[in-house]
Amino acid sequence: MRTRVLGDAMARSLRTASLLAAGLCGLLAAAPALAGDETPAPALPDLKTFLADVRGRLHSDDFLLEQYTFTERQTQRQLDPMGNVKRVTSTRYEVYPSSEPGHTYRRLVERDGKPLTPDEMAKEDRKQESKEANRDARLAGGDESRRAAAEVERRSKETRAIDELFRVYDIRMAGRETLDCRSAIVLTFEPRPGVEPATRGGKILRKFAGRAWIDEGDRQLVRVEAALTDDLSIGLGLLAKLKKGAHAEIQRRKVNDEIWLPAEARFVGHGRLFLVKGLHIDSLSEYSDYKKFSVATDASVKTDLQN
Repeated sequence: MRTRVLGDAMARSLRTASLLAAGLCGLLAAAPALAGDETPAPALPDLKTFLADVRGRLHSDDFLLEQYTFTERQTQRQLDPMGNVKRVTSTRYEVYPSSEPGHTYRRLVERDGKPLTPDEMAKEDRKQESKEANRDARLAGGDESRRAAAEVERRSKETRAIDELFRVYDIRMAGRETLDCRSAIVLTFEPRPGVEPATRGGKILRKFAGRAWIDEGDRQLVRVEAALTDDLSIGLGLLAKLKKGAHAEIQRRKVNDEIWLPAEARFVGHGRLFLVKGLHIDSLSEYSDYKKFSVATDASVKTDLQN
């Protein structure tokens, strides 16, 4: 009983703090008007110039996350056709990038709120150690050039993906809003009629439309809200098919006052799995505990695995 009362009190305190923070933002934004300064809001930036700035600074989260260790918590809510929650499962990972492209280690440390036992953790580490040993054997056989080629291809794929995004979408400027006391430009995006995607990712992009918030000062993506405008088939519909109306939300935050990284990603949708099983999901990924990755970090992780 005392625990529940304490929990309720903490929840009320958090809500109060949130309201105070929101109020402070509002007061700061309104300060010039309160002081009698009726200077009009600045004009919106030129769309073409603004998009060029955004494009020049845009990277996929996969690329950015390879520079940091972090914690990821995944929560899956299975829903019934009416949207009621049937089952909730969760996992928590400690994520360690690698100095080798494509060798990120997602270390499972918790399942459904319960930490893994030492034996279960050791099993997870042995799996990763085996992967690392196979990789080292390839490199010892003269595969350094393959590693360099893989890095070049990874960067090339990211460039093609960004190019495809700006080619597939008709992007327009909708206004200016304040997010976390920072000015953000609101953009709308929808598929351009008659534009055929050149990549597999582009074929998925053209099924979505929505809004994006770009930090006006940093020209960095802060938030995205997107919805499926048509059914989306995965594996020609044999693996899964998501129904029109499914929606995704992505929230990013500035870390260490230097870089924008994922904070939350949520997907809610209905569909069908393997042509038979109904699929009703609400999936949330939360990212935290960011720490800059270095070669020394990579060596430390390898030592932990070996011990």
